[in-house]
Amino acid sequence: MTKPRPNPSRMRPTIALLASLLALLATPTVAQINPLEAIVGVHATIPADARTAEVLGTEREGSGVVIDEAGLVLTIGYLIMESNEAAIELPAGGKVPAEVVAYDYDSGFGLLRPLSPIDVAPIQFGSSDELEERSQVLVASSGDSATPAYVVSRRDFAGYWEYLLPNAIFTAPPHTGFGGAALIGPDGRLLGIGSLIVGDAAAVDHPLPGNMFVPIDALKPILEDLIANGRAATPPRPWLGLYTEEVRGRLFVNRVAPDGPAATAGLAINDVIVAVEGATVRGQADFYRKIWALGESGVSVPLTVMTDDGLAEITVTSGDRYDYLKLNPTY
Repeated sequence: MTKPRPNPSRMRPTIALLASLLALLATPTVAQINPLEAIVGVHATIPADARTAEVLGTEREGSGVVIDEAGLVLTIGYLIMESNEAAIELPAGGKVPAEVVAYDYDSGFGLLRPLSPIDVAPIQFGSSDELEERSQVLVASSGDSATPAYVVSRRDFAGYWEYLLPNAIFTAPPHTGFGGAALIGPDGRLLGIGSLIVGDAAAVDHPLPGNMFVPIDALKPILEDLIANGRAATPPRPWLGLYTEEVRGRLFVNRVAPDGPAATAGLAINDVIVAVEGATVRGQADFYRKIWALGESGVSVPLTVMTDDGLAEITVTSGDRYDYLKLNPTY
């Protein structure tokens, strides 16, 4: 039996929904402040020789959310990764220089601290673990941009850059200013931070444009470590420097990080990853879990790879992606 595809017209929130959500957010019994006032703009400049400059650009803009009384800003990490200059754009206008406090590759979160005081009240955290499909939410980004949306799925998200996010939040319709946008519940609390625009928000292989958000509950266990040390205290995972695409369960290599562990071991574009330590790979998420189960960064990763010359056994000495990136020495 063919699985029915979601009907985008049924997922399209109305203007009335936006009005009702905004009314809830302004209700004093729900929140003492309007949480939309905690949304700020984020601007970052990245050196031309940074590892991510070619793919993500050297001038990056998006949004962030003030999360404490000192003005700490939570955003999506790729906006500030490898930056040498950053600024926060205030809701009332004007920019304040900022320093990068932390970047967490595993979750995707980033933190900024303004270098001078800002008069912005922080938003309160909600519970993203309790957020269910079909919930009504508000997506807000800098520049007075707020749109209503529905949660259309909760599932793991696997990214081609060796990234796996458990229980990601997918919403529809899509919000164009997604980078660092705030996902806000009807109670005015923060539920997630915007990461991507996707074409399969409701389900894999079922087209429905939307956004992917990193759940706020992924931040809570690591926030103190990020503030204190610039990264989570968990041991670094093994990193290969592979960019892959999953096609019908097969994992094709699309790109190899220059001078990265996989490139050093001889992997190349169009190779197909067949197995890890003899165990068959069944898609991106399975591939990452098999690698990370071998140990910390530096562990040897035995791969079975289909190349132009046939099957080959290639062992990659994994690295630490923090060592590979040209990160600001302040974190």
